[in-house]
Amino acid sequence: MASDAWVEGHARDRLDLLDVSLFVRAAALANLSSAAREFGLSPAVASARIAGLERMLGARLLHRTTRRVSVTQEGEIFAAHARQLLDAAEAARASVGRALAEPHGRLRVTMPSSLGRQHISPLIPAFLAQYPSVTMDLRMTDQIVDLVDEGIDLAIRIGALKDSTLVARKLASNRRVLCASPAYLEKHGTPRHPADLAQHECVILADQRDWSFVTPTGVIDVRVSGRLVTDNGEVIRDALAAGIGIGLKSTWSVAPLLASGELVTVLDDYPIAQTVAIWAVYPSRAFVPPKTLAFIEFLAGRFGEPPYWDVEPAAVMR
Repeated sequence: MASDAWVEGHARDRLDLLDVSLFVRAAALANLSSAAREFGLSPAVASARIAGLERMLGARLLHRTTRRVSVTQEGEIFAAHARQLLDAAEAARASVGRALAEPHGRLRVTMPSSLGRQHISPLIPAFLAQYPSVTMDLRMTDQIVDLVDEGIDLAIRIGALKDSTLVARKLASNRRVLCASPAYLEKHGTPRHPADLAQHECVILADQRDWSFVTPTGVIDVRVSGRLVTDNGEVIRDALAAGIGIGLKSTWSVAPLLASGELVTVLDDYPIAQTVAIWAVYPSRAFVPPKTLAFIEFLAGRFGEPPYWDVEPAAVMR
């Protein structure tokens, strides 16, 4: 009986990888409730497991409030080793041929509305058919959402990659062109140099009035103006097709109109200077759920590189 008591006592001194993973994820999200949902636990159970881990270690790992958690100094030290432990555990599982956990659970994704409607929502049925244990919560918005505060697993974003605590994976290149309708160009003439845009009616996205171009003498910026300014890309696309002016658009948005001739590109000899891309952004490398990784790989595979809208523009949905 004494030996049984010794075993039981020492079992309580062993790290539980679920507790370690839960702590690492809660630290990354700064939110224990959000981490609990990812693990299929109630907030009360998750809190109890973290408290048990702290008792076993003899140190407080997290400062808790009703909305957020923050990592203590001891927690930061433990987290660095904990990530290595989890990586080693994953490598050990892989070494004996075990597959990664089947993607499951609710996947919360936020994305720009136009890109989402045109190129992501048509793919959702195939993704759900491929992963029957996953459910999806899609947020179509052009606002930048705080992933941690909103409990978002993944954000699809367009732009230049900036320094951030978030992790980013490139999904596809995002080629941009200047375009207008043939009717507009027939009436107002075709610009031959970026400087000519100052004499044209331009359709402007939000406050992006300075357009940069690569020229033989270097990059130049042109301040454009126009009577229509909007924060919605679809409004710009429709206005260009209606002959209102010249606009700066991503090819994923206007590829069908370019293929049909409703829009034509201008200033092709002067590429847009800023390089942007379509990114998948998520909170942390420490614990990325299989459902998140599966969706990222699915989108990257379907988009392709170069993306399909640049290869077969006529096939892109409007």
